[in-house]
Amino acid sequence: MAETERRGGRRGGRARQEAGAAGWGALRHGLAGQGAFSEDAIAAMHDTALRVLEELGMRVLLDEARAILRAGGALVDEDSRMVRIGRDMVAEALRVAPRSIRLRAADPAHERIFEPGAMLFMAGSGCPNVTDRQRGRRAGSRESYRETLRLQQSFDVIHMHGPSAEPQDVPPPLRHYALMEDQLANGSKPLFVYARGRGQVEEAFEMIRLARGLDAAGFRDGVWATTVINTNSPRQIDVPMARGIIDFARAGQLSLITPFCLAGAMAPVTVAGALVLQHAEALAGIVLAQMAAPGAPVAYGGFSSNVDLKSGAPAFGTPEHIRANLGSGQLARFIGLPWRSATGAASNVADAQGATETAMALWGAVLAQATVTVHAAGWLEGGLTFGYEKFICDLEALQVMADLARPAPEDQAALAFDAIAEVPPGGHFFAAAHTMERYRTAFYAPLVADLSNHGTWLEAGAQTADARATAIWQQVLADFTPPRACDGAAGRLSRWVADRRQAGGMPPEEQ
Repeated sequence: MAETERRGGRRGGRARQEAGAAGWGALRHGLAGQGAFSEDAIAAMHDTALRVLEELGMRVLLDEARAILRAGGALVDEDSRMVRIGRDMVAEALRVAPRSIRLRAADPAHERIFEPGAMLFMAGSGCPNVTDRQRGRRAGSRESYRETLRLQQSFDVIHMHGPSAEPQDVPPPLRHYALMEDQLANGSKPLFVYARGRGQVEEAFEMIRLARGLDAAGFRDGVWATTVINTNSPRQIDVPMARGIIDFARAGQLSLITPFCLAGAMAPVTVAGALVLQHAEALAGIVLAQMAAPGAPVAYGGFSSNVDLKSGAPAFGTPEHIRANLGSGQLARFIGLPWRSATGAASNVADAQGATETAMALWGAVLAQATVTVHAAGWLEGGLTFGYEKFICDLEALQVMADLARPAPEDQAALAFDAIAEVPPGGHFFAAAHTMERYRTAFYAPLVADLSNHGTWLEAGAQTADARATAIWQQVLADFTPPRACDGAAGRLSRWVADRRQAGGMPPEEQ
């Protein structure tokens, strides 16, 4: 594959997915971790979070979870369902939680190590609506869910699958079948499973085993499924989330335990206060996972921002969001665990506001050394809509970050003394030998950006970035071929899924 194609990230069909794994796949953070708070302040946040857990506690709605925590030493009030967790329990959970986790994939080239220092990206996820310039804004459907999976599969800077478009045309008792069937038939990257009750989780795990030909031991050999656990801030874990923590832990699969603390709404109005609450809730989830199954794969999650206090609407890419990202990274490094961050956009369309919100939040996540950044491409309206053009435009920023993660050459050839000597004062370096040797690979080749001058841009149709993005996603979907690693998956699942659909499916668990 040509180096210019690899760096530009623009390939078609099966070649795009399978050859692309070497491009921006196994990334490591190339910039030093930054912080927004002093070391003393981070230590104080951790200590205050422990006080919250010890003195105030968490309301845990699942009986089984309270029983597990009580057996581990927590103080439980069954009438109020409040659980107070001692700092000794937190310390033990952090001691046994793994620091490095192997993410399995149908294609081994897409397997990743989830650990501090790794840099992974997920597309915008959990959106009930989708939008694009050709078809407008509409409810998510199975067709759009499948399309967004294929877009994720087609760009190697997206490392983990996520449910970008929730298929509203599939009833909830049957929806998990569609979510898994389409992932397993179209994607060869690490998989996502919603934690919506024990029955749905167990069936999703069984589909992975069937599609990938895994026995029980093979399924536990690394992580085949990842979920996001959102606490109900402030200080509550509902039934499906608590059950998800337990079930994923006992199955050896990964939970990204992530409070969604919006300062001024579900969290204190100060960033420091919001981080204390986030930290306490995340630690509570981590403790439950380790009490359920010591050594279970978990990640610390941070998704804190602020709201517009005039309307209550969530805000992203704000100074508060960036500061919370940086502080979350400091807290994750303080406890030594890999961690999950997120970007976001409140904008309703793929405009300058949306690009700025996502890019600024992305800088916060990258400088905070997030292990995985969720909602990194395509998110609009605070997560209510996934935008096809927004996805393509956001990929540009992700690819720039990925290229920036590579160390810059600094040997004698890179210092270019001979090139400087070759070109006379007032000359140019276009034809210098040093340039000619490197021109194909010297610079990042944009995915959607247009670097031509104004006259050339006019002659080409004067297209804006979102219009160019439309052409890209349309071509990607037109060229898409499921990866070879997915061959046969649909056939292995068809009878099993048909039988369960015939039986009425599995309803999600009540809150």
